[in-house]
Amino acid sequence: MGEIRKLYLVAAGSAVELLNHPAVAAAWNKPSALTEFSVAGLAGHLAFQLVRVDGVLPESDVKQEPISLIEHYTRSPWVQAGLDHESNVGIRRVSEAAATDGAAALAARTAELLDRQRTEVPDQPEDRVVHIPSSGWSLRFDDFLLTRLMELVVHSDDLAASVGLATPELPPEVVNPVVELLAQLAVHRHGATAVIRTLSRAERAPATISAF
Repeated sequence: MGEIRKLYLVAAGSAVELLNHPAVAAAWNKPSALTEFSVAGLAGHLAFQLVRVDGVLPESDVKQEPISLIEHYTRSPWVQAGLDHESNVGIRRVSEAAATDGAAALAARTAELLDRQRTEVPDQPEDRVVHIPSSGWSLRFDDFLLTRLMELVVHSDDLAASVGLATPELPPEVVNPVVELLAQLAVHRHGATAVIRTLSRAERAPATISAF
């Protein structure tokens, strides 16, 4: 099995454990640490990352050359759009809808997805390319998994912070590809000098080098 596939499954397992934590259910209807998201909606968004993977596992009739990850994020409207942009409103709507059955039901469904994916994800061909209907383009399967790995790591932190838990501890080999991806996106968006100054020269650091 490819390394990124192992790492995705580790992060997905950690996310399922977090979704099952009593603190998540206890804060279900409260605001989350993310603007415009309730805890329920944020939990739904975290769980939806496994749904996204499930959606690309069947073979698609659409055959396209895959694009790079940088181009994927450059093309995606939500990356630099405001909270009121239709892309971000749509993300929140889908996330809240995923959580309507409550914390226990969401956690159970996500655990079932993960159980199936533990077999199906490793079995994908090494050169698998997947079409992403919501975007209209294609990625290498392992690149797509990296985008979901990043979402799982980032939003696990968001959800834990929202309910007063420590950020789930993940092995360095899981976190490192996420840090690398975010750094690449930050350089693409702000330039190398801005990123280097932020990491090494606080007195000349720009206000932000956020990847998104």
